[in-house]
Amino acid sequence: MPADLEVSVRRALEEDLGSGDVTAETLVPAEQNVRATLWLRESAVIAGIPWFEASFHLLDRSLRIEWRIREGDPVEAGTLVAEIEGRARSILGGERTALNFLQLLSGTATITRRYVQAVAGTSCRILDTRKTLPGLRAAQKYATRIGGATNHRFGLYDAILIKENHLASVGGIPAALERAHKRSGIPVILEVETLAELGDAIAWGAPWILLDNFSLDDIREAVRLSAGRARLEASGGMDLDTVRAVANCGVDFISVGALTKHVRAIDLSLRIIGD
Repeated sequence: MPADLEVSVRRALEEDLGSGDVTAETLVPAEQNVRATLWLRESAVIAGIPWFEASFHLLDRSLRIEWRIREGDPVEAGTLVAEIEGRARSILGGERTALNFLQLLSGTATITRRYVQAVAGTSCRILDTRKTLPGLRAAQKYATRIGGATNHRFGLYDAILIKENHLASVGGIPAALERAHKRSGIPVILEVETLAELGDAIAWGAPWILLDNFSLDDIREAVRLSAGRARLEASGGMDLDTVRAVANCGVDFISVGALTKHVRAIDLSLRIIGD
């Protein structure tokens, strides 16, 4: 579970509540208790239950949440997902924050599962990227894992990823790889844009090569030239219509920015029933 979960939820609650929920405080008696139901309006992979619970329990530990599904379950539209009981003001105060997290993370997990299923039966794994919503990277990368993907690097600190601007700054592939391999204990990944650069990367012993926007024919040729000497990752413009064909070329990984960049929230509805 991400270490920043509670910090993220507190920040989201503070953003929404500010000095207080003036609507609920004006209309709803402090002692009123209610029951609420949470319904899924479209089929989805559920992710974000810990954030949903924290959104309520950081306001009111006495609220009771009973889940009818589990984290990571594929759930059909029209399913009763959970029931909540407790103070009406607490449920109203946490409702939007809880739904925002659950809808966002379920959306991320759902699209990720589709990509993972699209390459099923191949030896290729789907990777996420750093193209995440600011402040929610750990949460979104958690959701891609729930969807079945493998996390790529979390930030600039846990892997060396040499891209075209780095190569331009240091004078090319040999100089970049030489400097990178002096930093022991950190994975080194080199991005190449042509088969000629791929040849240089293989000659210099790059352990992990990212093929940026290669055509299918060039990806096949890259796999042939590499002959297993480096792990190959394909990236650039991947979508559900093309990802299977890329996986069939024999690459080890496909990284997909759309998992976390193109956010589409899942439709969930929370309704208060009454006493």
